[in-house]
Amino acid sequence: MSGPICLICGAGERWRPPPQPGPDDFVVAADGGFTYLSSHGVRVDLLVGDFDSLTERPDGVETVALSRDKDETDMAEAIRLAWRRGWREFHIWGGTGGRIDHTLANLQCLAQVAQAGGRAWLFDRDETISAIHNDAIAFPASARGVISVFAHSDVARGVCETGLLYSLDQAELTNQVSLGVSNEFIGQPSRITVADGTLLVVYPQPVQELRS
Repeated sequence: MSGPICLICGAGERWRPPPQPGPDDFVVAADGGFTYLSSHGVRVDLLVGDFDSLTERPDGVETVALSRDKDETDMAEAIRLAWRRGWREFHIWGGTGGRIDHTLANLQCLAQVAQAGGRAWLFDRDETISAIHNDAIAFPASARGVISVFAHSDVARGVCETGLLYSLDQAELTNQVSLGVSNEFIGQPSRITVADGTLLVVYPQPVQELRS
């Protein structure tokens, strides 16, 4: 990853301390994520939530209070507000575990950001999950472990996977099959491309993408 990012922390499971933001990063707490951040001394630039998992509103933090009777999750609203402020890259912590419906909603957020022209990464205990739309994702030869690719759109066309144990060349994936699950890095530079559609990509931490 390169350049300033928007770091968003939710109220999901927490397996390690949150990352320390850079001076130019924008830090958003989605409801109970505020407790996670503040307990580790991480500054919060914006607090967004309906306060169902955070009972008290802290002083000295910009806060957007949401109604509990709403159509979107606190996380989706946090992303939307940060997007309106110009942020296009999002690192999401505390967004998995706990309620499976919230985890699925956060996967939807990854796809929505990708389809709008941004990128978001959701950090689980051992894996990173991201989405690409009509785009490519590349990894260095040093990457190790299992990588899986799933169609998030109804159909993903022109899917290519190179430099991995199993290759794909102009394949068509749908969101009803798991053809892209459990591929492997093999010590070569690798690349995944989708010409038309949206893919969810799951790979191990601490593997890092190659960024142009």
